[in-house]
Amino acid sequence: MRTLPRLFALLGLAALASTIGCATPPRPDSGSNPATGQAGANGAPRRIVAAIRGLPNSLAQQETNRVVANFPGLDAIQELVNACLVHVDDQGTLHPQLAEAVPSLENGLWQLSDDGRMTTTLTIRDTARWHDGTPVAADDLLFAASVEQDRELGIPRARVWDFVDSIEARDARTVVVHWNGPYIDADAMFSYLYGVPLPRHLLEGAYLENKAGFLALPYWSNEYVGSGPYRMQEWVADSHVVVRRNDDYVLGRPKIEEIEIRFVADPNTVMANLLASAVDMTLGRSLIPLEQAELVQRQRGDVRIATSYRSWYPIHAQFIDTYPTIVLDARFRRALIYAIDRQDLADTFIGPKTSVAHSYVGPDTLGYDQIEPSIVKYEYDPRRTGQILEALRYTRAADGFWVDSANQRLSVEIRTTIRAELQPKIVAAVADYWRRAGVDVEQVNIPVQRMQDREYRATFPAFEMPGGDNGTGPEDIIKFHSSSTPLPENRFTAVGNYSRLRSPELDSTIEQYITTIPMTERLQALARFAHFESDLLPSMGLFYRWTRC
Repeated sequence: MRTLPRLFALLGLAALASTIGCATPPRPDSGSNPATGQAGANGAPRRIVAAIRGLPNSLAQQETNRVVANFPGLDAIQELVNACLVHVDDQGTLHPQLAEAVPSLENGLWQLSDDGRMTTTLTIRDTARWHDGTPVAADDLLFAASVEQDRELGIPRARVWDFVDSIEARDARTVVVHWNGPYIDADAMFSYLYGVPLPRHLLEGAYLENKAGFLALPYWSNEYVGSGPYRMQEWVADSHVVVRRNDDYVLGRPKIEEIEIRFVADPNTVMANLLASAVDMTLGRSLIPLEQAELVQRQRGDVRIATSYRSWYPIHAQFIDTYPTIVLDARFRRALIYAIDRQDLADTFIGPKTSVAHSYVGPDTLGYDQIEPSIVKYEYDPRRTGQILEALRYTRAADGFWVDSANQRLSVEIRTTIRAELQPKIVAAVADYWRRAGVDVEQVNIPVQRMQDREYRATFPAFEMPGGDNGTGPEDIIKFHSSSTPLPENRFTAVGNYSRLRSPELDSTIEQYITTIPMTERLQALARFAHFESDLLPSMGLFYRWTRC
């Protein structure tokens, strides 16, 4: 039930192909050693070229930009050059990476007390080394935990830290985390979700001397020192990154010697590079529509498309300073969703490898068969739309649009970003459905220059469709909690609650979910969450996006 990054242990081309978007065998000229021109003895290519969408400045943006937007694929670069104590695969199973073992109740490394408190213990492998040869130590983990919780740095604070009383170093390689209460992802501490390890011996001095400049250090780009399967070789701004294999990687020497990751802002350029065999694969969600990915697959013949349910297209309603105020009425939101043929949208924009998103909780969620009966579903029925609007005392004008008692036309605004060219098209189709149902719509496409404008993004008047992941880990579900609401008092830096709905009932359900260890009771809480959000529709799901190419 977690949503965590992919595992790069013993990285080879096959592993990349199975975990990172579109992957292909290398081009003829990329299967040679960049230095000698010789192919690898194990048959693996010596060099591959990948592409990601966006122009990241450094790995520091992997943390700071998750407030309103991130760079798809930047997380994959981080995973190439750094390692964590534990890592999860695409099936949601945790594996030890730098750690000797994943904490569990069975092995005694995760212990529950009668008063609800917990401890988890992690021991670093004695062969774990930073790229400069320094052993990865418990002090590095303590340092990383301090940095991630430092609000002065502008890193959004994960909710997990509210459950942590303290972290102690039992010895040079062992840390014990003391928890003030149950937390379902306690075994994922020091993963890519929480507390990514940092080399204290390289960073602590700069951190203590100049926090304001800490995330601007060259360390986060050209001078990055991690503990992962690849070492940073060069970071060229607005161009590319080159990484070379780390022969001393704790899980074994990677098969591929060198990887170049190109930064590509334009999706059409990504397409052109794939079609021309200028790149071997994409990292992360390159935001290429499925039909285009299938075109590449047909024309090249060597492309594999990796797909997943872990993304959806929702329309978030605004619950603060809303205009028009009718948006606050759940009946109106239901009227709008009845007016959309979501299956037709899914078929048109994604194709057969998807389905209507009746809930944030997707069909590939563990235990979904126990959750699905709680989900409220709305089939395409414009007749119901009209009935609801009439019950809300709107009347049809001669031009076909609904008007209120003051003869004011019923009109709403809906925003979306333009980073993915598919989103404005989806919103245009939604707007067309609503206009046909008699609700006027103004579509606003958010320019790239305003994507990072936190206040602007939070204060849309009626609706916004940003797209996004729909994982069911605690850090995913906590996005819907009142504490995750971007507000002036938190400088709009709170993460995730796009609709800005603050509901004590929903908060209680979320808190029960993230603190319930037994799976049966945990699924019951998740079912209550799924019922709440599908019934009241603070976010109206359109369809799931399977493809990650």
